[in-house]
Amino acid sequence: QVQLVESGGGLVQAGASLRLSCAASGGTFRIYTTGWFRQGPGKEREFVAAISRNGGTTSVEGRFTMSSDNAKNTVYLQMNSLKPEDTAVYYCAAGTPAGWDPRGWDYWGQGTQVTVSS
Repeated sequence: QVQLVESGGGLVQAGASLRLSCAASGGTFRIYTTGWFRQGPGKEREFVAAISRNGGTTSVEGRFTMSSDNAKNTVYLQMNSLKPEDTAVYYCAAGTPAGWDPRGWDYWGQGTQVTVSS
């Protein structure tokens, strides 16, 4: 079974940076597409970023960058210039999705809270 554990969230002030980590066990990230989603207050869960098994990345937020370390079986989300509207629970996910719809992803972490204050 694939298990994903996120870490790195917290309470920060606007303009700060955070790096979220997602460590996998029971499987290697390199055989899956991996990504980050978030769900803010009053919003649906939305796609943030993804990285393919070949290392290609995509992100809907220019201030955020996803990366991976295959040796550590870990993926990261670097978040810079955080804004209050970035406040959300951030989830790590993996699978073989056809797109960025969260319903198409197979494995999910427990989520880590990111709160950005003014």
